[in-house]
Amino acid sequence: MKVRLPVPRPRRQQGLSLVTVLMILVIVSLLGVASMHISMMGERGARNDRDLQLAWQSANAALADAAIELMGPNDAADSRTAAIRSGPPIPESGCAAASAWQGLCNPSTAGTAKPTWLTVDFTDASPAAPTVALGAFTGRDFPHAGDPAGNGVQPALAPRYVIEDVSAADASNVGGGMVTASYKSAAPAGAQAAAGRLYRVTAIGFGPRSDIQVVVQAVYRN
Repeated sequence: MKVRLPVPRPRRQQGLSLVTVLMILVIVSLLGVASMHISMMGERGARNDRDLQLAWQSANAALADAAIELMGPNDAADSRTAAIRSGPPIPESGCAAASAWQGLCNPSTAGTAKPTWLTVDFTDASPAAPTVALGAFTGRDFPHAGDPAGNGVQPALAPRYVIEDVSAADASNVGGGMVTASYKSAAPAGAQAAAGRLYRVTAIGFGPRSDIQVVVQAVYRN
């Protein structure tokens, strides 16, 4: 007598393992994308910090250049330090048009309530620009993208500055002169010549792009 054994039916597959693996893959992919974004943000932040530091160094170099021009010693062939110390021809409005006095400005400009340093175009590098490029009257150099020595990551433009004669007292200047026309000189009006003239220097430095800019300002008495 033959005994027929029951044949087991195949168990119906539910696909649970496949769903679990897919969920794990999705989670791992999201973590990978998030890590990539974090890395890109870190790299972008480091690059921005580098660009600002470059512009900051450039601006401070221009400020130091202006200080050398105003106070010396300045042995450059095109030096005008002695002429500035003896009394430069400050224009009645805006900046000097003569190339020999380029960058020397009156703190106010006709037709505007802003101080002159807020009205000039620091990106203008033409011979008739109202600003001075670093080294123009000191012989110093600061490599930039337009310079033959400007290799690697360099400023897009040479740092530049303007010098405003703010010797005249201004009783209405209660804000310290950072955005108003002039400073109030510490010297009495009668002692102005003996104390020397007071100059406000505004210098700008550029990063690898001309739209990355840092502006620094200082006051000197020569």
